[in-house]
Amino acid sequence: MALISGAGIPEQEISADYPGRGFPPGFLWGVATAAHQVEGGNGNNQWSAWESAGRIKTGEPAGAGCDWWGNAERDFDIAQQMGLNALRLSVEWSRIEPEPGRWNKTALGRYREMLDGLLRRGLKPIVTLHHFTHPQWFEKEGAFLGRGAAKRFESFVRRVVSELGDLCNQWVTINEPNVFASLGYVLGEFPPGSKGEVASALRVIHGMARCHAHAYRAIHEIQTESQVGWAHNYVVFEPASSGSSLDRWSAKLLGRLFNESFLNIVESGRPPFPINLLNGNLSEVRGTCDFVGLNVYSRFHVEFSPRHASQLFNNVYVPDHVPQGDSAVDKPYGEAFPAAITAAVERTARLGKPIYILENGVPDREDRIRPWLIVNAVQELHRLIREGNDIRGYFHWTLTDNFEWSEGWQLRFGLLALDRTTQTRTMRESGRLYSAIAKSNGLTPEIAVRFPVSIPGGA
Repeated sequence: MALISGAGIPEQEISADYPGRGFPPGFLWGVATAAHQVEGGNGNNQWSAWESAGRIKTGEPAGAGCDWWGNAERDFDIAQQMGLNALRLSVEWSRIEPEPGRWNKTALGRYREMLDGLLRRGLKPIVTLHHFTHPQWFEKEGAFLGRGAAKRFESFVRRVVSELGDLCNQWVTINEPNVFASLGYVLGEFPPGSKGEVASALRVIHGMARCHAHAYRAIHEIQTESQVGWAHNYVVFEPASSGSSLDRWSAKLLGRLFNESFLNIVESGRPPFPINLLNGNLSEVRGTCDFVGLNVYSRFHVEFSPRHASQLFNNVYVPDHVPQGDSAVDKPYGEAFPAAITAAVERTARLGKPIYILENGVPDREDRIRPWLIVNAVQELHRLIREGNDIRGYFHWTLTDNFEWSEGWQLRFGLLALDRTTQTRTMRESGRLYSAIAKSNGLTPEIAVRFPVSIPGGA
């Protein structure tokens, strides 16, 4: 049997009778990415404007990305060779509709080539329609705070599904509305860069919910057999002191604001109290999902702090002793916490829909902790499926190191290391591990012996 151990990581055993092949037939083993992070060469969205304004912490633009606009097929070949059977990608709205009502047939043709390339390699595509980026003209209209946002987004979605629907039937309308709103309007790390505007952030979530509902119904009108959902970022908020009622209150408040706001709207047609007092009727959003996509990464510790008024008096931090990957530019990225998958699945199972883990990973340039994370994520998934949860796929973030939004190229999430100058890919050990898991449809004892998981410097 193989041991898993490391600094801050409890020692675990993978026993010889671990039933790792028990994943259901057809379970999806994939990787996930987003257009702006990999395509390169796009100057038409609000993120390219943000980069030009010098708002990336490292000063680095996305640049050529991973050269997907010119040669995504290079990574598709690698994914196929790894034994993967699915890939999540996004389409870039600003390429497809560079001006209101003007459609770029060349861009749509390139996306057709990508989707066809995935299918020919046996990779099921899952397409995200909005992954943090949109045209600069939409941003100038107020983006999701604009009065016409839902109609604008629906028009874009209708064109994409009409043009690409014969190559894809599974759609993610919006990626992480809670992250988009909180980082753009509370923390100021995403465009438009507002800080402390909690009410605006909640209005953005409500606007995105309406856009999601419009897109959901439009897609089903065009493609009756489609599967439509959204990607929900779920974070575990842990009270800094379980004995402190204020810390418990703070952690519960953040969980309600971050985890529950959009989720409650889809589940019941209304956000949780008291957020529901801020906006009008959202009953049109109720039930608008055929599956739930979960993006799960971290646990954060929370303490009540009068010094953090702009963050609702919450100090959110990562203790030094917990498992974590590489640090972001100015703060820890987050605690690597595989059990967050269980918390996220148990919450979203209440919707009664199939669940996909659409993102899970850790920034780890030297592959110190990523193998441990993958092994434990697979074990969490296996147990949850055996307990009766309808989980149909796991998508690791990501295949190749890419541009990581406000952190630039500082954080490396790839199963493949990328040399940005030469575009050379080098498989990390975690990539070989994930390939073996995908080919075996689970974590077998043989894989555990072949890939002993430890953290350098661990016990």
